[in-house]
Amino acid sequence: MQHLDLSVIRQALSWSRGGSTVWLATVLSTFGSSPREPGAWLAATRDGRHIGSLSGGCVEEDFLERLAAGGFGDALGVRLHRVRYGEGGDVPAPSLPCGGVLDVLVERFDPGADSETHLEALAKALEGHLPLRRRVPLDGGSVTLKDDDGLGERVAFARDTATGEHTEVLLRVGPVARLLIAGMSPVAEACAGFAVGLGFEVIVCDPREGVFEGADLAGVEKVALLPSRFIAEGGCHAATAIVALTHDPRLDDLTMIEAVKGAAFYIGAMGSLKTSRARAERLARSGGLTGAEIARLHMPIGLNLGSKTPAEIALAVMADVVRVRRGKTREEV
Repeated sequence: MQHLDLSVIRQALSWSRGGSTVWLATVLSTFGSSPREPGAWLAATRDGRHIGSLSGGCVEEDFLERLAAGGFGDALGVRLHRVRYGEGGDVPAPSLPCGGVLDVLVERFDPGADSETHLEALAKALEGHLPLRRRVPLDGGSVTLKDDDGLGERVAFARDTATGEHTEVLLRVGPVARLLIAGMSPVAEACAGFAVGLGFEVIVCDPREGVFEGADLAGVEKVALLPSRFIAEGGCHAATAIVALTHDPRLDDLTMIEAVKGAAFYIGAMGSLKTSRARAERLARSGGLTGAEIARLHMPIGLNLGSKTPAEIALAVMADVVRVRRGKTREEV
């Protein structure tokens, strides 16, 4: 999940608590070129307030116009719609300039305790609590939430065994992808910028005085704690990547020792092959890490792009983080 997803649900919850009816649109599937992946959200109110994205522009405009004109079942009491945008759409809809097709689920959340409880549960899942799976019956029946392992595609369908028709949409909701950067440095600054653009929730931890002054960290949470302490206090979950980018063993080693105790999907530290070998020996000798724990560490960190500058190193780091998040081996990239 992306950080934008959490912003969408938090805003939808705020609107609901304020007494507004909220429409939540979810990308179910894409065909051809599409700027948003299945599971992406857009939330809106009848008066034009909206947050999130479905396509990058053209679909959002049509959706908001329909909503403002009274579309999507308000008068009929219908809470659920499925809309196909692009060629072959089942309602008049704009053709996407890229030639793609979007299948979109539109749900209406009326003000009240039920809507607030549901949106609160989604927010908690995105914030790092237990992953959930939404079961949305396409006949308009009650939506249910079940605990989930968070693994697999964000969107799936249940089918009628006799007809093959879709009967339910199954939507996974799990923690927002988080990047924890251990220690401030020029590489860390560049890495944070890339990660924000990629939709990560980005946190930089560094207890040293004055390290954040003058840094370009728009959209980044700055925490004046040892990274190891932040991790130990529950700051990481299974959708977290932890990267140490300072060359300072006092920060990097403690971060690695604490990080392997958790479920982070990526843990890495910057350094040459020689430095990485020395760090591995040190972590085993002084940190008590096992061979299996050391094997979890990406050292040297990042893809081997021949990087020299801070921006190039940051690019190599984030490319490797995305590779692991998408389940690709190094041989596949």
